[in-house]
Amino acid sequence: MIKAVLFDLDGTLLDRDASLKRLIDAQHNRFQNFLGHIPQEVFKTRFVELDSRGYVLKDEVYRQLIDEFEIRGITWEELLDDYSTQFNQNCVPFPNVVEILEHLHNQNILLGMITNGFTAMQLSNIKALGIEQYFSAILVSEQEGIKKPDPQIFMRALEKLGVNPQESIYVGDHPVYDVQASRNVGMIGVWKKDDYWASPVQADFIIDDLFELELVVKKLQA
Repeated sequence: MIKAVLFDLDGTLLDRDASLKRLIDAQHNRFQNFLGHIPQEVFKTRFVELDSRGYVLKDEVYRQLIDEFEIRGITWEELLDDYSTQFNQNCVPFPNVVEILEHLHNQNILLGMITNGFTAMQLSNIKALGIEQYFSAILVSEQEGIKKPDPQIFMRALEKLGVNPQESIYVGDHPVYDVQASRNVGMIGVWKKDDYWASPVQADFIIDDLFELELVVKKLQA
């Protein structure tokens, strides 16, 4: 019997790649006086490369960009502050995010979220997506003092929801931090397919679209 479904945020509910590109385009436009000597596509492409899917700290990214492109008149701190405050204005959800959350909520299934990142930024992004009201528990690694793939953060989320691991599903895009880590604590691990990662990924279920969770839950409830 499935009582809870828990989600990752970036790359699962939030299309981080699309959101990041929107933000960088907007930032390049806002700071034309300082970045105008760099073609927008060149700036964006290099940012995405240095960012490494969010696994490189943004201060390092901006420092490198300033050095490489000889950016003058604006500091990396100012660019980083703009990134932090403006990201939520550029959030792009994956298709069917609200639809699947609404469906699961109407099935009386508890919803939770476990995401690595900075608390203020992640909560503002969740709010920007308009989905915070669906979740009974949201755990952000900075606030919790532990991060995925540490099993403690999964167990803490399950405790907050009052469910056992075998009664819960975890959905994420990272093969190790999300799928393997959740399965290691006894949860049902669902991989939201991402072509960035080489297949095959060891998961209980693999989905391309979030609304496929409807069938996953139905199968497990049978």
